[in-house]
Amino acid sequence: MTRYQKRIVSKKELKTLCGIPYSPAHIARLEAVGQFPKRIRLGQNRDAWLLSEVEAWIDERLAQRAADTNSF
Repeated sequence: MTRYQKRIVSKKELKTLCGIPYSPAHIARLEAVGQFPKRIRLGQNRDAWLLSEVEAWIDERLAQRAADTNSF
């Protein structure tokens, strides 16, 4: 894997990618219980997430939705 394939996304980009209205507390709660990828500290007041992990999280939600739909 090359360095450029490891893209990070900002808090602001999470809203676009995940459809989650950005709420620092909500994201932190999901991270704390292992239901969202852990953030990467870029600086004292700057966080980001690895795009591939966020995309995998979205894929897991889609798979769960499909499994839930098939169980009816």
